[in-house]
Amino acid sequence: MRVVVTPKKTRIEIIPLIDVIFLLLVFFIYAMLSMTVHHGLPVDIPASDRAVVENSDLPSITVKDDGSVFLDSEQISVHDLGRLLAVRIQKSHGKGVLLFADRNLPYHKLFEVIEEITSGGVSSISLQSREEETN
Repeated sequence: MRVVVTPKKTRIEIIPLIDVIFLLLVFFIYAMLSMTVHHGLPVDIPASDRAVVENSDLPSITVKDDGSVFLDSEQISVHDLGRLLAVRIQKSHGKGVLLFADRNLPYHKLFEVIEEITSGGVSSISLQSREEETN
């Protein structure tokens, strides 16, 4: 009696391939989400125990303690701020800004900057703070 052995067709296992693809996908998504772009300049912003890190493409306004104003990283005059924001809002269809104000900035200067921001048509001002350090 003769037994006929037919060679089995080799299978390509795709389950490990799918696992690797999902791992790569998760890695790249995590890497993309962890890349934050901060447009602000280094200022000593106030601390808060409720500070939340935002990822945003909104324009950032930085006000240093001497009253100098920066739109993203470009130094501008306070009086030009409203006009420049109005142009930027028209282009991007966004209505918000991130405001980084130095903790030693006098209140009247901060108020003047906020007035200029709202005159430019901005409806949402997000005051930025850093997370409070606990010892």
